[in-house]
Amino acid sequence: MTIDALWSSLAGWILGHSWQLGITIVVLLGYALFNRVTAPRLAASADHGRFTEGAADNAVRVARLLATIVGGLTLALIWGDLASVLVIAGTTLTLLGVALFASWSLLSNVTAYFVLMLHPAFRRGTFIRIIDADNYVEGYVADLNLFSARLITENREVALYPNNLILGRPCLINPRDRLGGVGKLPARTQASEPAGAARAP
Repeated sequence: MTIDALWSSLAGWILGHSWQLGITIVVLLGYALFNRVTAPRLAASADHGRFTEGAADNAVRVARLLATIVGGLTLALIWGDLASVLVIAGTTLTLLGVALFASWSLLSNVTAYFVLMLHPAFRRGTFIRIIDADNYVEGYVADLNLFSARLITENREVALYPNNLILGRPCLINPRDRLGGVGKLPARTQASEPAGAARAP
């Protein structure tokens, strides 16, 4: 095969797959832009929250992994057999959606990890109280990892609390009163009448 014939067949293949090539370029540029924007943003959030350097590194790795999965599924959908790729992509995205967002899933802690890291009120050194029905856990935020936050109580006890439960429970940031670590919320009693107060007839 001559060079002219090779170039001719290559040009014909490019023209025949122009829309796939165009979308592939867009996906690759989007992935590069995502990496360029996400890493500094997560590092800045970790610095703002005064979390350890490893917190930002873990977040960047997980974000890049998810972006790679989505980009790979998109490219497979474009270049592969449409019917089979749709089944695989739909199954994978459903599993990822359930795993990352269902409250009972262990991987939903990873999703909550990103939300907490980007939340301006959740910072290292902040005193928080997490209320679960009539129970509570309170302490200073010491660190944040992919699955749990580490709290240090005023008694110097360490409490590990799952990230998804922090998002799913009411939290008080810097409450006025301190209840002391872990326990049950005190019952609210109505103020009794002063002793010896005159009663109305």
